Amino acid sequence: MMRMKGKIQHIVISLGIILFLMAPAEGFAQQDPMYTQYMFNTQTINPAYAGSWESIGFMIMSRMQWAGIEGAPSTQTFSFQMPLRNERIGIGANLVNDRIGLEQRLMVSLDYSYKIVFDGYGNLRMGLKAGFSSYNNNLTDHILYDPVSDPSFIGDIDNKFMPNMGIGFLFDNQHFYVGISMPKLLNTSVNAVNDKQDNSFPVKGELRHFFATAGYLYPIDNSIKLKPTIMLKSIAGAPLQLDLSANVLLKDKFWLGALYRTGDSFGFIAQWVFDKKLRVGYAVDFSTSQLRKFHYGSHEIMISYEFKFLERDVISPRYF
Repeated sequence: MMRMKGKIQHIVISLGIILFLMAPAEGFAQQDPMYTQYMFNTQTINPAYAGSWESIGFMIMSRMQWAGIEGAPSTQTFSFQMPLRNERIGIGANLVNDRIGLEQRLMVSLDYSYKIVFDGYGNLRMGLKAGFSSYNNNLTDHILYDPVSDPSFIGDIDNKFMPNMGIGFLFDNQHFYVGISMPKLLNTSVNAVNDKQDNSFPVKGELRHFFATAGYLYPIDNSIKLKPTIMLKSIAGAPLQLDLSANVLLKDKFWLGALYRTGDSFGFIAQWVFDKKLRVGYAVDFSTSQLRKFHYGSHEIMISYEFKFLERDVISPRYF
């Protein structure tokens, strides 16, 4: 038994080192959108999560960041996952619409995961992600304070098709999970076209993101369970970011929690579970920077549903 535990730890640590060494060191591209309720569905950042529900299910999430600021970020996400007849294989899909001011990105991806079962210990899931992004930014529609001294805005950015791919690993059981992933392995760029000057120049569009996640379920008694989670995010050109959260589950029906994101915000989470199938969640964030003076918080709504009609569907609640 001890030898098996050692092998599992060695696998997880080795994969983490490999992905960390692949993480980028510099750059200035925009970061991918993130959610406060990420701990209830990490599929958008880790393809290995696809199929982990062990049922057919989908999730819809909408986030309005920095409410009250014109042109503030707004993101909508749709995720779907299901296991195949071969119980070791899971598939999924993601659709993300992200808008900041006049800038808009549409991201589509497909996920594939394969599960290796360690009897008595848990499952190691390995995932692949493939998809594309479409980027659009009409620079000529921006209102400039001094357009003469800033000729870069005399033109538009091409609506470019940018393919990408990712990889992820997830080890989980009924008590905890540990995941590492890079949902985008390729650095991509878009062209800013200046028609009046008859030239163009490249702008970095997407950079590699590295994520490490972990969570643990601690039963306090028969009706109360505590789930602390952590997520580490690394992206080129941005400070290392750490998310710390703790959620309490009451009678397997109601989640209540809080989150702190280093250098950014703190927030609160509430989620209702109906008949182990339907989940409705709400979260609100408040900035810790000077930006807090200019908005009314960030608001997030999540809805997920699982179809429990497969013979192998589990009857216990899903905690991760």
